[in-house]
Amino acid sequence: MRCRSTPSCHRFFPVLAPLLGFLLASCAATPTREADGWVDLFDGSTLRGWTRRGGQATFEAKDGCIVGTTAPNQPNTFLCTEATFGDFELTLEFLVDPELNSGVQIRSESRPDYQNGRVHGYQIEIDPSPRAFTGGVYDEGRRGWLADLKENPGAQRAFRQGEWNALRVVALGPEIQTWINGVPAASLRDDMTPRGFIGLQVHGVGARTDPLAVRWRRIRLLPLEPGVTR
Repeated sequence: MRCRSTPSCHRFFPVLAPLLGFLLASCAATPTREADGWVDLFDGSTLRGWTRRGGQATFEAKDGCIVGTTAPNQPNTFLCTEATFGDFELTLEFLVDPELNSGVQIRSESRPDYQNGRVHGYQIEIDPSPRAFTGGVYDEGRRGWLADLKENPGAQRAFRQGEWNALRVVALGPEIQTWINGVPAASLRDDMTPRGFIGLQVHGVGARTDPLAVRWRRIRLLPLEPGVTR
């Protein structure tokens, strides 16, 4: 029904306008929650709800994906959710250039009191090199490797070069588990950071000028309650 230009309409509009603006802003910044409890962190067409941190590599929403592209002489760059998460199951798909290292941050932080805002926290590795540590857990900006895949050749073979790969992560209390294309990869117990943002990494490439890209799609998260078994 149209709101006609009446005195009562004009009287209420100054009250309704700020409320409408607040609701629109809230919708824009809040990930979409499905009926089954899963949250779409990426809407498929914009980077709404995400913030770039670190270097100056670029991120764009294109063809239903988030595309991260390298830039020369830049440190690691991260596209981070504005929302933070504690216990959850995270699933996504990625496609990475064979010469580019990347990763997915979970429970991560960027604080002024820590190395001038450096992104730090758990990173689920994306590693297309012969080392084949995709699905391992690295502590970005802090302690280094927490769980590599040296003793898990099955997971090392699970990564598919030049194809879309499925990553699954379950973080529940101090337990962190990962899967690559359905194959169990890393499993560790660590309680250093119980909550933080999700981040997508474009690794620094030094002075290299030809751009390399990594793509992510279908980024979904299911909040979990303590005591839940997945």
